[in-house]
This record gives sequence, structure tokens and C-alpha cells, in this order.
Amino acid sequence: MSLFWRIFSLNATGLVLATALLLGPVTVSTPVLPHEALILLGGLAALLIGNAVVLRLGLTPLRRLGRAMSTADLLRPGTRPEVSGPAEAAVLIATYNTMLDRLQAERAAGAAHALHAQERERHRIARELHDEVGQTLTAVLLQLKRVADRVPDGLRDEVTQTQEATRAGLDEIRRIARRLRPGVLEELGLASALRSLAAEFTHHGLTVRHQVPGDLPPLTPEAELVLYRVAQEGLTNTARHSAADRAELTLRRFPDAVELLVRDNGTGIGGAPEGAGISGMRERALLVGADLAVVPGPDRGTDVRLRVPTACAGAGPHARVPTAPGGTGPHARVTAGPAGADPHARVPGAPGDRQ
Repeated sequence: MSLFWRIFSLNATGLVLATALLLGPVTVSTPVLPHEALILLGGLAALLIGNAVVLRLGLTPLRRLGRAMSTADLLRPGTRPEVSGPAEAAVLIATYNTMLDRLQAERAAGAAHALHAQERERHRIARELHDEVGQTLTAVLLQLKRVADRVPDGLRDEVTQTQEATRAGLDEIRRIARRLRPGVLEELGLASALRSLAAEFTHHGLTVRHQVPGDLPPLTPEAELVLYRVAQEGLTNTARHSAADRAELTLRRFPDAVELLVRDNGTGIGGAPEGAGISGMRERALLVGADLAVVPGPDRGTDVRLRVPTACAGAGPHARVPTAPGGTGPHARVTAGPAGADPHARVPGAPGDRQ
């Protein structure tokens, strides 16, 4: 029964009873006698209590809907408010759930297009850095080598320093190109790419240990790319902002999922509000239906967990990431860690940038 008819029926019943009593043998004296006043007050109290109960029961689903609306986050899909209560409230809750599903689907589809365009742009920039800037610096190195053989002894040290600076710049450009376009992922697969990533981030002051099995279940190219990018972001955060000296990169397989864990012993996530970095990782996780959690680690550091269901498999165990990744389903989900956000995280499209 709708809320309107509940309230109307209760009030109509009270008025009908009052009219029946007035038309019957019941009378009210002037002045009102004590027992008559008690009867009137009792009837009024019963009517008010009935109205309060009906309104409380009818508005409880609306309050529940209000709490759900105030905490809704398209990047944190959770349980929907239960469709219950009077007809009006039930219709409103069902409409809200349908609207939220549609918005999440549209958000995921838009994020997929944006991130795929981002990957294409990263590949284009990496190719230009390698083919244009890299070749130019290589030519400069060759010219400097010829010049170094003919310059006077007094200038030889300066030319040598210029050669070293140019060679260092060329190495940096190649490193940036490799990070923009993970060629090892395309050529050797996810396991080799993650091992290479751990070795790349192992430098003075930071030791990255990895546990990556070689017998991974079949994953789509999009899922492999998401796993690689989240690992890359987690290690970048650790190296630049967590003040950690140890990190772990672990990939474990489960019967229905593959879980990536990036753990460090740094300063931890603290109570900082969520920034663009976490949102960027969630956008990626949404594309493959993954669960992302950024939580405090056991050693005061940070744990970044990404659980990718193997239900999205189908590309074979050694699938490669295409230059322009294909589309993915819009109904992906992601969960937030209990501590909120990692203050060191960044947008996956720009490793190393602060939030």
C-alpha cells in the first residue's frame, strides 16, 4: 500500500470512529468531566501515534536512499539500496539504482575511450622520442667523436664531458621511451615485463624483490596492460615519495583471479584525502572489472592490491598489448581500501608526476 493511502486510511478511521461516537449515546458534558477528557486525550494520542508509526515506516526507505546518495561514488561501486517500503519509495529507489547503473556504465565507457587514447598518445610520443630525438642525439655523439680526434689537447676534456652528457641524455630518452611504451610487455609477456620493472626500480637505496610465476592464466591484453601500469605506478610512488628502502612486487594466481601486490615499508598512506592518482588507477581497474585496494601495509608502508578476475580472459596466456588497446566492458567495478587513499599515488598516464 502506498504511503498516501496508509495515512489517509488511518486518519479516515479516526474520523469515522469520532463521528460514530458523537452520533451515538456518547456525550461530552459541559464542563468536561475527567473521565471524558481522558477518553478524548486517549483517542487523540492513539491517532497521533498511528500517524507517527505510519510516517516512520514510510520514510525509513527514503532516509536509507538519502544515505546511499550521499556516499555514492562512481569509482567505488558498492551495494545498491534495497528496494522496499511503500510504493512511492520503492519506485524512487528502483529508479535511483537504474540511474546509478547507467551512470557507471557511461563513466566506464568514457574512461575506456580516454585511457585508450592516452595509450595511443604515449606510444606515439615514445616512437618519436626513439626515432627522432634518439637518432639526432646518436648523430651528435658520432660527430663529437670525430671532433674529439682533432681538437687540441686543451679542449679534449670539454669535448669528452659533452660526449658523456649527450650519452646520458640519450640513455634518459631511451628510458623514458621504454616507460611510455612497454615494449617488453608486447614482446615477452606480462611475467617478463614485471620482472624487468622490478629490476629497473632496484637502485641505490631501494631494493625491489619480485615473485612472479611464469604460468599465468589467460588474460586479455587490456588486463595485462592494467596490471603492468598499476605495478609501474606503485613502484614509482615507492621510489620517489615513500622514503622506503624495500619493496615487493608479487603476482599470485587464484582459481578465479590474478592478484598484484605492490608493498613497501615507507611512510605509509596517512590520512591524506584521495587524489587524482588513485582515481586514475581506479579508472584503469574499472576497464577490466578489477578490485583495487590501497591500504596500510604491515610494515608501516603501503599495500596496493589489484585483483583481476580471470573471467575476462580469452586472449591466451601470452597475449600482447596492441598499440591501440581495444574496448572493454563498461560494467567493471573497483573497491576502495579501508584507509581511503594513497597520498603518493598519481595518474597512471604520467608515471612519476605528483598528484
